[in-house]
Amino acid sequence: MEEFDVAIIGAGSGGYVAAIRAADLGKKVAIIEHREIGGTCLNRGCIPTKALLKIAEIYTNAKESRSFGITVENVSFDPNAIQRRKDAVIQRLVAGIDFLLKTRKIVVKRGSGKLLDEHTIEITNDEGTEKIKAKDIVIATGSEPAMIPALKIDRKNVLTSDEALNLTEYPKNILIVGAGAIGIEFATVLSAFGTKVTIVEMMPQVVPTLKDRKLASIVQRMLVKKDIEIKTGTKIDNIEIRGNGNVVSTLSSGEEITTEKVLVSIGRKLNSTGIGIEELGIETERGKILVDEKLRTNISNIYAIGDVIGGLLLAHKAQKEGDIVAEVIAGKDKKMDYRVVPWAIFSSPEIASVGLTEEEAKENGIDTVIGEFPFIANGKAVAINSTDGEVKIVAKNDTKEIIGAQIIGPEASVMIAELALAMEKKLTLNDIANTIHAHPTLSEAIMEAAKNGLGEAIHAVKK
Repeated sequence: MEEFDVAIIGAGSGGYVAAIRAADLGKKVAIIEHREIGGTCLNRGCIPTKALLKIAEIYTNAKESRSFGITVENVSFDPNAIQRRKDAVIQRLVAGIDFLLKTRKIVVKRGSGKLLDEHTIEITNDEGTEKIKAKDIVIATGSEPAMIPALKIDRKNVLTSDEALNLTEYPKNILIVGAGAIGIEFATVLSAFGTKVTIVEMMPQVVPTLKDRKLASIVQRMLVKKDIEIKTGTKIDNIEIRGNGNVVSTLSSGEEITTEKVLVSIGRKLNSTGIGIEELGIETERGKILVDEKLRTNISNIYAIGDVIGGLLLAHKAQKEGDIVAEVIAGKDKKMDYRVVPWAIFSSPEIASVGLTEEEAKENGIDTVIGEFPFIANGKAVAINSTDGEVKIVAKNDTKEIIGAQIIGPEASVMIAELALAMEKKLTLNDIANTIHAHPTLSEAIMEAAKNGLGEAIHAVKK
């Protein structure tokens, strides 16, 4: 039986990072994966959706190029070619990770891993089973779309994101259940390619994770401008697949909507069952594995990271946890800090947030000062014809320390990093306002928002 210092079940965002970091710290590492290296994010989530969003953006820009003085005629798209492009992106990145694992002599075991005891894992694949031993074990089994029975997901007419990624024919119309990241991103792609999109969201606003009603209303207006119909505060009472293949969705309002397809973009199931944790007595809560700040379960040499421990189901969170768990196993005094975890939705324009919103700060009894700046007043945004949205910074009123920020606009996912760093280092509005930002850039909107919070904005109307 092979023995390792560290064995990791799952080669997704958290798992492969943990493997690489542990190997770099001198550990003999095995990683177990029954599907593709890279997990959900690389193969069925973050990366393929971004590839599709970029293709949709290029197609939209070509159609709308006349506003830039360029005429493009007979613009068309080929869904099969789009799929080939998306798949090529995935394959290139998977090959890159595979290469990184090989260069560090990390042993990749193909199959499903199950814990037999505190140090033994059984690996099952089509060729049979084998067992390995490890001093320390990391569970990084991730999550998958929840198969909600009431929504009658059949993966043909009623789809999950997995099937939506592989469409080679775009439906004339589609109903999307859920106005979160997945729903909005697929709405952006499909709408660009001519599908009539209706989004149904049970919460009173789109992007329920964005706890700022004003900003959520901006997002909704942007979606409506793309001819995407939004129905908030509405549930799906029933879904019926008719003989002609159409799907009839009955809403809580009593309205019936008939579409070619329905995409369910709510709910994910944490992959914590069938891996032996029940038999070992590893503590869980509603499917998530419970860990401490060092990502250790109640069994001292078994750790868990990524989606399977709950919280924000984000690849970059899982990657940071992978970093931390490897260093903890190597004896370093590290712990996971969730105070600063940015997130983004890659719609057009993008949505990004870190820390607290204005409303969340008020709920926590924090006296705040708010700095805002619209992209319509930013020179670069005007030059590239992308002026929807704004930067909003939340700071403590007394010290001006930045405790949150939200951006709706072009390259929001990139710009949020400056504000995440500001939070991490406990910087203030003054620190951002006094930092010279290159001109003309979109990031000047961050500087101007900070100045606005101090009453010093140059390119904004004086309050």
